[in-house]
Amino acid sequence: MRNTRRIKRMGRNRLKITKMNLTSLMDVFTILVFFLLVNSGSVEVVEAPKDVKLPESVVESKPRETVVISISAEEVVVQGKLVAFVEDILNNKESAIDPINARLAELKESVIGINTKTVAASQEVTILADRSVPFTVVKTIMSTCTAEGYENVSLAVIQKNTQVASAG
Repeated sequence: MRNTRRIKRMGRNRLKITKMNLTSLMDVFTILVFFLLVNSGSVEVVEAPKDVKLPESVVESKPRETVVISISAEEVVVQGKLVAFVEDILNNKESAIDPINARLAELKESVIGINTKTVAASQEVTILADRSVPFTVVKTIMSTCTAEGYENVSLAVIQKNTQVASAG
């Protein structure tokens, strides 16, 4: 084949495919990773112990990081430490409430990091109570919390779907 001037001219003017610039692509992925890392920590899930069956309710607000009191059918656990038994609280034993007061006071004073500082300063308590626990026990523990200075008491429930009213 003969190389004519026209073929040479078209070869010069043809768009050349250059190498792909990865710098801007890496910038986009870096921003995406930072966005996902920042927003992944905003979800707070309170794990209920296996022996606690929570009641169901329609919940509109997300749980915050607070002191967690778990009341199973047999025992009361404050922030992971066994402090009392439900039977003793039902029998109106005054000595059953003292360890709960002591543990709540201990949690206020023991600030280690930023997370425990947030929990101690919040003055909030979340109670995870089993459905089978009598309300008198929950009421007694709630009044113990308020006496210790925890003014905001929340009850944890399992979120169920909201029912939409059907028109017709």
